[in-house]
Amino acid sequence: MGGASAGALVPSVSKAEEMGASVAPLAVSSSETTDVAGAPPPTEGATVPEGTRAAAAVKAEAEAEHDKDLLCPICMGVIKDAFLTACGHSFCYMCIVTHLNNKSDCPCCGSYLTKNHLYPNFLLNKLLKKQCARQIAKTASPFEHLRLALQQGCEMSVKELDGLLSLLSDKKRKMEQQEAEMNMQILLDFLHCLRKKKLDELNEVQTDLQFIKEDINAVEKHKAELYRARERYSVKLRMLLDDPVATKFWSSTADQHNSILVSNARSSLVGTCSRNLQLKSNDVKAQLSHQDYQRKDALSGSETTNSLIQSGRVMARKRRIQAQFKELQECYLQKRRVGAGQSHRQEEKDANAKVREGYHEGLEDFQSVLTTFTRYSRLRDIAELRHGDLFHSANIVSSIEFDRDDEFFATAGVSKRIKVFEFSTVVNEPSDVNCPVVELATRSKLSCLSWNKYSKNIIASSDYEGIVTVWDVTTRQSMMEYEEHEKRAWSVDFSRMEPTMLVSGSDDCKVKVWCTKQEASVINIDMKANICCVKYNPGSSVHVAVGSADHHVHYFDLRNTSTPLRIFKGHWKAVSYVKFLSTNELASASTDSTLRLWDVKDTCPVRTFKGHTNEKNFVGLTVNNEYIACGSETNEVFVYHKAISKPAAWHKFGSSDLDDAEDEAGLAEDGKRQGELLDVPGFSCIPKCTDHEIMLLAAYHYSRVIYQQVDNQGGLINEKASPP
Repeated sequence: MGGASAGALVPSVSKAEEMGASVAPLAVSSSETTDVAGAPPPTEGATVPEGTRAAAAVKAEAEAEHDKDLLCPICMGVIKDAFLTACGHSFCYMCIVTHLNNKSDCPCCGSYLTKNHLYPNFLLNKLLKKQCARQIAKTASPFEHLRLALQQGCEMSVKELDGLLSLLSDKKRKMEQQEAEMNMQILLDFLHCLRKKKLDELNEVQTDLQFIKEDINAVEKHKAELYRARERYSVKLRMLLDDPVATKFWSSTADQHNSILVSNARSSLVGTCSRNLQLKSNDVKAQLSHQDYQRKDALSGSETTNSLIQSGRVMARKRRIQAQFKELQECYLQKRRVGAGQSHRQEEKDANAKVREGYHEGLEDFQSVLTTFTRYSRLRDIAELRHGDLFHSANIVSSIEFDRDDEFFATAGVSKRIKVFEFSTVVNEPSDVNCPVVELATRSKLSCLSWNKYSKNIIASSDYEGIVTVWDVTTRQSMMEYEEHEKRAWSVDFSRMEPTMLVSGSDDCKVKVWCTKQEASVINIDMKANICCVKYNPGSSVHVAVGSADHHVHYFDLRNTSTPLRIFKGHWKAVSYVKFLSTNELASASTDSTLRLWDVKDTCPVRTFKGHTNEKNFVGLTVNNEYIACGSETNEVFVYHKAISKPAAWHKFGSSDLDDAEDEAGLAEDGKRQGELLDVPGFSCIPKCTDHEIMLLAAYHYSRVIYQQVDNQGGLINEKASPP
């Protein structure tokens, strides 16, 4: 009993038994080997007898039952290191010892049991090892069988070994050949694919070269026409100066003047000799001739001056083209390829359109982009409005809005006041203190303003308490107050097509549509995320764009608000602003430091603009037909052309004009997040754009409003000189 206890505590198997168990699978008769390997699978389409199938099924069931007998009743796995109990049940050693640490009974029959009643089950261990060897033999490859046979010391003659080596050598050569053929096929497929790709690229390049060649011919032809027209104008101007009729006209004028002098002389100095009159006549003619010469000289001088100015502007614009050449190249090719596919449709659609001969639609579009993009180079301060006062030192400006005619603008922020200024007075008559034309007091901090697109005296505001208020600027009184939002209202906007309608968005995840003739909301849209911005489509009274914290822009048809008409996806952070460039072009800003331009009809992104920094705050967004401008948390303002992904111009607040050239070259190295001090900084832009300047109104540093223009100062653009 003591020996049994020792055996129970230290389970072991004799070395001889281990060797026998390991050799057992190899001492298999030829019939057993055939049975293990199994008969070769029947060929495809061969019929298997029903009796064979039944016998195989019975055999499989018997094997399954046999395998169940080899399972441990505790872990339900194949028994490992089998031990037998006094009541006759077998378990894994670790399983039964763990059980007996907690209880003193048999897991199968419940008989009293301790560790002293455990005995090694040598027979079962031997059977388990043989079973494991059979399973390995069934799944082993022929190579494993051969390796095991050689390891067991299988008797083989030299002739048999030579034959085996010959077979292995032939097999090796065949496999190497197959692998080489496979590698060659893969290489050939790659080369064919590469050739096809390069041919496609070559065809594309040849097509692009053909486009470029056609456009060069068209531009050169048009340039020659412009040159001939200028020459005709110059010749006509010279003829006008040298024409005898013109000379006769000037001579007649001189004669009339001379006759007046003569008559006056005769009346005053009777008896004066005719020689003196002739001298006076000659003096007058000489004076007129001198004036004519001065006129010609002034004309030639002005032409020289204009030529120098134009040369400076051309050089500056060429430098801008070289700086953004890659972006402009992609823009040209894209527009040219699209325009080539639409040229025949344009001819059918508008046969009477006056298009320059040889000009294609894509070239026309790109010329417009190139002209507008290179027209402006930088921003410079032209006026400053100190928006703060004694009672509100930290007067953060959160919204700037222009009226219908761009004559007045209103500002609002944390000062709980709406201030209306006259734009021309502030810009043309700068002073240390600018007093607003109208000032409206509100109950809460303001987040957004929207001037009515039809009536100049109506403006709407949204505040931190969720109240949307419609004001009469003339009477300085509120017309309507809507208090249905439960949290801060971030955005409000009047409809351009229906002036009595306005829309608002709030942190309560609701978009509400209001009518100035009703006291309650007309439409309510429930969304799943906070609403950051709302905007009416300028060409529709039923379509609204909504930017939210779910990173998407939702485009709703107010006639069916159950689901968005379109969802624009691409931003990976909250969408802070949405603005329409046109009825089919929508710009969005996000705290992922990007702006995106969307095609409203196709629901696809047109372009992504990068360059500014915006990771935390609302930094503002404004647009017109060609340009998009936004703020940056680096205390800068950026202006993008809608066809180019990189900034067209930017300006750092607080920097001198001497640094403009470095800023334009992208050398602004101030890494401080000055913009993080702002709560909701914003800026707006006058919609109209002339040939000489774009006016930009920006708010920054708590209480200052800066008026800026994007100018085209010719050769001065890249020079370190003060602006004129």
